[in-house]
Amino acid sequence: MNRKELASAVGRLTGHSKAESDRFIAAFIDVVTKNMKKTDGVRLVGFGTFAVVKRKARYARNPQTGEKIRVPARKAPVFRAGSLLRKAVGGR
Repeated sequence: MNRKELASAVGRLTGHSKAESDRFIAAFIDVVTKNMKKTDGVRLVGFGTFAVVKRKARYARNPQTGEKIRVPARKAPVFRAGSLLRKAVGGR
């Protein structure tokens, strides 16, 4: 499902137009992005958590040359599915 299909589905369920639903989706994305930039994240009980994790610096190898390369530390966005979502898709 892409964003247009999501906006259509949300519109059908809520009785709003596709344009309004797309604005809701854009606002949701904006709020999640802003909170993740502050490393706060967003927790939706039962659905899941959008969070930021810190990856440590490490060494890797260039597969073509075998040369050792330093990979710097960084922050990465993650999504952890909540219990209700895992059960709905057949997970534990």
